[in-house]
Amino acid sequence: MKNRIVLASNNGKKIRELGAILAASGIHIQPQSDFGIGEVAETGTTFIENALIKARHAAAISGLPAIADDSGLCVPALGGAPGIYSARYSGEGDAGNNRKLLAALADYGDRRAYYACLIVYLRHADDPLPLIAEGLWHGHITDTPRGDGGFGYDPLFIPDGYTQTAAELTTDEKNRLSHRAQALTAFAAAYRRIAKEK
Repeated sequence: MKNRIVLASNNGKKIRELGAILAASGIHIQPQSDFGIGEVAETGTTFIENALIKARHAAAISGLPAIADDSGLCVPALGGAPGIYSARYSGEGDAGNNRKLLAALADYGDRRAYYACLIVYLRHADDPLPLIAEGLWHGHITDTPRGDGGFGYDPLFIPDGYTQTAAELTTDEKNRLSHRAQALTAFAAAYRRIAKEK
């Protein structure tokens, strides 16, 4: 298949979300599991470092261009936590992460939060000029989880301008508004530009 891009993730929900958003822009990806590629340790201290680690790992093993995202929820009142540790904040999955976040915010009036997403695209493992895109989705944390959609902290996150949590939005709404959607839209525009230069 021509123009294959490896997605450096084995997270089924993330694969579906990224795949749907990118497909709408005419960009098709294959999960790294199709190439027998496992997860790599995320040893960076920033979203961009972790995205680069994942994309480089997938590109090196597959020999193909790779795209990776690193994303998470940042709560200013908690010094930006859970941040890059969002997925492993409690060590007990999404439900445990949500419980820990609510407990951490119990004594705070400031419940502002934002989702951050960094996308990295590498033409090859040693690409000296990665394509990088960013998306931020601002909102606040509610007191009680609501909704069955999405994943991560979506049942607690109410986007600015909305009364529903991200988990109560339809898939189409979330794929239009989210931090990941914003980053992928920016990436798709940049990718089309570089594709024309080939």
